[in-house]
Amino acid sequence: MTPSAKTTESKTANVITRQSSLSDNKATQESKTISKESKKSTILTPRFYTTDVDAIAALDLKLNEIEVEAICQEFRRDYNKHHFVRNEDFEGVAESLDPDTRQVFMDFLEQSVISEFSGFLLYKELSRRVKTENPLLAECFAHLARDEARHAGFLNKVMADFDLQLDLGFLTANKDYTYFQPKFIFYATYLSEKIGYWRYITVYEYLENNPDKKLSPLFNYFKNWCQDENRHGDFFDALMRAQPQTLRGPISYLWCRFFLLAVFATMYLRDVANTEYYTALGLDPREYDRYVIKQTNASAARIFPVILNVNHPRFYQRLETILNNNQMLSELDNNSKISGPVKLLRKVPLWLSSGFEMTKLFFAAPIATDILCPSVQ
Repeated sequence: MTPSAKTTESKTANVITRQSSLSDNKATQESKTISKESKKSTILTPRFYTTDVDAIAALDLKLNEIEVEAICQEFRRDYNKHHFVRNEDFEGVAESLDPDTRQVFMDFLEQSVISEFSGFLLYKELSRRVKTENPLLAECFAHLARDEARHAGFLNKVMADFDLQLDLGFLTANKDYTYFQPKFIFYATYLSEKIGYWRYITVYEYLENNPDKKLSPLFNYFKNWCQDENRHGDFFDALMRAQPQTLRGPISYLWCRFFLLAVFATMYLRDVANTEYYTALGLDPREYDRYVIKQTNASAARIFPVILNVNHPRFYQRLETILNNNQMLSELDNNSKISGPVKLLRKVPLWLSSGFEMTKLFFAAPIATDILCPSVQ
């Protein structure tokens, strides 16, 4: 599961295990646990979801049960059962990176572990609690949880090469939840999985053509990784088709537009504001995000009744305005010479400007997918 949103101050501290050598002549090591300073959780950071489990348990799959069963059969094959295994290729990689690149890669690993682990927690809980009422759905969620746990565990082992590891037990005990209605879970996770597919496969193909930019053997796993993301997205596609009310009517049209915009804007604002990871890989974050957004938007056209007109010249111009506003807000927050009341007065027009631009993006004319792909309807 790829990153999403939260707007409140996080109560979660990320607990890290650092491995330190007892001596230069001994192979034994000891572990000590340190608490990493808690980060402010924003709309650009991974979130933990909860939902109405009883409503999901009561879902009737009859309208699309054949497709759901077919996808479950794909999950049962477990194509990546033996794929995510750390090997000798990882030896010495962490030490070979310069300090700045090393820190960038560590931040990427940390955010990725949290994102995958949050997906595992949601899917595992759903699989456990709907097992009696809806066994097919429970099995599908169990397979999704298996894949997310495998990804998180593998990433955590890679973090160990940097003498760091997330304490997932502590994270579980101290997580915050964001409640979403079931249909919102479907929209959000479908788009999260599909955009994850396009992110991973795009980076993988780029690095295959530019092997000198490959920071770690981890990127060799992205091809198989993105296939897990794609299958997960297909599952939520089938689930929404079994619940046609999620895709029909003016209210559903608005929600589809809202989640498309939320996911695309979140990724773009996050990636372009934090370019270090992409710079280290030799990628232009703007070009990368625009390609991923275009492809994800096209994927969504197969299921959503409307998609966004991301080719409109004002689409990215408005996002750039919001990006500039965010930069000025950050500069105000970091300026200790300006008093609190003055900061607030200067922030108000920036907030209003960003709100105006986002509103214009939301109400921009969408593209009806029955024109592009009649079979969707």
